[in-house]
Amino acid sequence: MVKYTREDIVRIVEEQDVQFIRLQFTDTFGHLKNVAITVSQLEKCLDNQCMFDGSSIEGFVRIEESDMYLRPDLDTFLIFPWRPQQGKVARMICDVYKPDGTPFEGDPRYVLKKVLKQAEEMGFKANIGPEAEFLHRSRGGVFPF
Repeated sequence: MVKYTREDIVRIVEEQDVQFIRLQFTDTFGHLKNVAITVSQLEKCLDNQCMFDGSSIEGFVRIEESDMYLRPDLDTFLIFPWRPQQGKVARMICDVYKPDGTPFEGDPRYVLKKVLKQAEEMGFKANIGPEAEFLHRSRGGVFPF
């Protein structure tokens, strides 16, 4: 995995004509969500100051505690290859934090990190890899490829 610094990301975004960055996170049901920002908001994002309304995400929080922050994992920075050559779109996967600076307990990334740490403390090492599955819709049914 590539290790990026803040300066790397700012430089790449400028050199590659990236116009939008999608800040991605997963809700408590495993659905991918994202907040799209323009390049003008990148510095704010890299300072962990990108706020969103957590009450708009089903299963997150009530309206009274809705302010939440996205903290990007710089090592997940990626320019989408299927976008146009000008005005490219990139993404960073984010952790969700509460306004007091503590991780949001309902963030699946936080839960995974917590469980992996507990397993490590017990002497276990987890090996994890994604498995992409695609479904094909055909007459009257859904069939895995």
